[in-house]
Amino acid sequence: MKAKDFAGVYPYLVSPVDSRGEVMAEVLGRLVEYLIQKGVHGLTPLGSTGEFAYLTWDQRRRVVEVVLEASKGRVPVVAGVAHTSIREAARQAREMEKMGVDGILAVMDTYFPVPPEGVTAYFRAVAEAVSCPVVLYTNPSFSGTNLSPEVIESLLSTPNILYLKDASANTGNLLTLMNRVGDRLKIFSASAHIPLAVMMLGGVGWMSGPACVIPGQSVRLYELTRRRQWDEAIALQKRLWNINRIFQKYALAPCIKACLEIQGFPVGPPIPPLQPLKGAALQEIEGVLKSLQALP
Repeated sequence: MKAKDFAGVYPYLVSPVDSRGEVMAEVLGRLVEYLIQKGVHGLTPLGSTGEFAYLTWDQRRRVVEVVLEASKGRVPVVAGVAHTSIREAARQAREMEKMGVDGILAVMDTYFPVPPEGVTAYFRAVAEAVSCPVVLYTNPSFSGTNLSPEVIESLLSTPNILYLKDASANTGNLLTLMNRVGDRLKIFSASAHIPLAVMMLGGVGWMSGPACVIPGQSVRLYELTRRRQWDEAIALQKRLWNINRIFQKYALAPCIKACLEIQGFPVGPPIPPLQPLKGAALQEIEGVLKSLQALP
């Protein structure tokens, strides 16, 4: 079967988990249905907003299982895989592919510093463990590992490494990479960037937590960039910036979970030791949602 091409808006899904540690399948399935109805182009469970670092393997597996069941093949599902160990990350990738995901979002979790050779070995091993497309994810602010243009270029000898989700906040590195590898690697923006700018440089879309909260507006922005209606796209990007601002101001998953709770999706609190937002933070978030006409 030919692999699906990935492009467009891919929400990083939250992971609703109750006080007993059970994944709340009903609300996650309802969120998946809502996002698909709003026109998103794909779904990414177990990204940063999915709190993957705080989930057991059984919980991770269940989250992906629910997303696959609810999406019913209507959009690609690209599941996050992360671990400190190469062996375990490769095992997770193989298991996710067996479950039926369309791609793997490869994240490197670290404790001790890892030299470039180790970083390269990790991502190559994850990709070689599967036959589906792999999205490299660089987010040095959280993972402690930076994928340099040199490391990324060396990884492209692995045929199924086809995409990069860039959250490095270094546009210069991104331009360097684009100039070096051309169309061999397709670029997804992170929500911490201005997606419009990455699209203007040749990106193919974005993977982000805020797209869970403003899916329709996100899809509209993507469509404007595809039609090169830059003036309208710039105006919309400016209006939408507030959702990214609060996403950066407050912790990622607690912020998006708070937004979804306000919107009527009882996804529950963030997973401990993360803490739920309270008081003035919730008031600010509700005000932003209201200003974007993102309340039910």
